[in-house]
Amino acid sequence: MENNHPANAQRPGYGPTPSTGRARAPLSKSRAALLETLRAQTEATTLMALVTATGLHANTVREHLEALVRDGFAHRHQAAPAGRGRPAWLYEATGSDAAAAPEYAGLAAALAATIHRTSASPHEDAVTAGVEWGHQLARARGAEPASSPAAARREVVSLFDEIGFGPRADARSTVVRLTRCPLLEAAHQYPDVVCGVHLGLAQGALEEYGAVPEGTELRPFAEPGACRLHLKTRSR
Repeated sequence: MENNHPANAQRPGYGPTPSTGRARAPLSKSRAALLETLRAQTEATTLMALVTATGLHANTVREHLEALVRDGFAHRHQAAPAGRGRPAWLYEATGSDAAAAPEYAGLAAALAATIHRTSASPHEDAVTAGVEWGHQLARARGAEPASSPAAARREVVSLFDEIGFGPRADARSTVVRLTRCPLLEAAHQYPDVVCGVHLGLAQGALEEYGAVPEGTELRPFAEPGACRLHLKTRSR
């Protein structure tokens, strides 16, 4: 059962920090140059294409790309399957995230308020919506059934990283500290709705990766600096 801990939402320092463009760290010269190369592409591109374009070592490009995705300067998705083997990752620069964030957050808060006010079961309805969203996001990443429940959990942690939650998982990816929240203000106002959507997101993604999310729970504002996501899974 998910626990919203509404009292904790009012305690300074409890829960994650905002996930916005304002928190981005300055880029090194090399990383900034790679970002400019990425922005110059007319379509999403592969790591190896960027290696060719920049002349950098593949490991260096991979490290920079991971950091750019983590900090919100770029995002990635898998190419359509073509023959045997895992499809390649495609990278592209993001748009003006910092400018769009306030409007997006405002819309999310308005929707959360409406669900909270009009639904007979706002938390349950929010979880249902989140489950569908989780399926959609995982499919967009080219999700396939993972080799084990642990592998499915790792994929979900990776997904949460890509969409801005700053996850910090234990060795088995069963307890995940979510250190950032893209909708922090709305989550403080309507934790039953916003946190319910995020719980459902995890459940839907786990299902898409072939795991049963029975017992998975989200504990909002559970500790200073983070919410806690408990990924409890078993094989189908």
